[in-house]
Amino acid sequence: MSQILSPLEIALIPAAALVLVAALGPLAIRLLKRAGAEQRVRDDGPRRHLEKAGTPTMGGVLLLGAVVAASLAAQRWTAGAVTLRAVTLLAVLLAFGCIGAADDWMKITRGRSLGLRARHKVVLQLVVAVVFVYALAGERAAAALGGNPEVEPLGLIWAGFWALALVATSNAVNLADGLDGLAAGLCAIGAAGFAVLALKAGDRETAIVALAVAGACAGFLAYNHHPAKVFMGDVGSLALGGALAAVAAHLNQPVALVGLCLIPFVEELSVIVQVISFKVTGRRVLRMSPLHHHFELSGWPERRVVVAFWVTGLIAAAAVLALCLMT
Repeated sequence: MSQILSPLEIALIPAAALVLVAALGPLAIRLLKRAGAEQRVRDDGPRRHLEKAGTPTMGGVLLLGAVVAASLAAQRWTAGAVTLRAVTLLAVLLAFGCIGAADDWMKITRGRSLGLRARHKVVLQLVVAVVFVYALAGERAAAALGGNPEVEPLGLIWAGFWALALVATSNAVNLADGLDGLAAGLCAIGAAGFAVLALKAGDRETAIVALAVAGACAGFLAYNHHPAKVFMGDVGSLALGGALAAVAAHLNQPVALVGLCLIPFVEELSVIVQVISFKVTGRRVLRMSPLHHHFELSGWPERRVVVAFWVTGLIAAAAVLALCLMT
């Protein structure tokens, strides 16, 4: 690990992203309030969430800015240049962020909690995912032709898998972003886990981006923990989910993706099961989906749900890291 990044660099990269978010947080919140970027709350959601209405949203813009700034600075510092791999990862982050920003802004301007139509959002995500997979396939092919025996070309099946994985993970994190601090904490855990795997694999560029994401998410919790002063919005959640999946694709770690993003995937699955059950049988499996709302309506305080999901995410992350590091 020390051959690609020194212990000091490993500590400084997430710290830089964290400090950027923490330092610029108050200014970002004021600007979002001035722009009228206020949270719209679903009428059919838990009643206690009505008090969240009016809280500034789209704080993910601050998150993305910190990740990009810290990543580019670290790339320049450690290698003297920004590589195509680093640019690709950051481009995925920003592209998914733009989709989320459009969704957020439509909700704000319309004055309700509905933005882009689901099918339009998925089509845009698929376009970004396909472009990323095309770039990944080109990188793998170039490395294989360059005589690197450890790199296998990206086959059609895996190309399709990773394209769908980007879309699925992006939406999974988006669905998990329903309680104060939940998505930010889960993404910090996932990104930190991917950073460990990237360091083990000797992948400096991917490690830097993962470390920056972990630090930025941790810094965001200073303003996003309950009661939240700002929400990340779709601009943050869609971007973070897409970036985590892109990192997993670069590392060729599908199992790690499932383990390190287990809670978001469970949240996504809960919505799918709820919809299928209601359409087929007319009955709901959960009191409300995603899963965190079910626990809320069962009487759990918001903080208890968040901490329980964080702890479960940490346990899953530790288990998958142990498995990946041993193989």
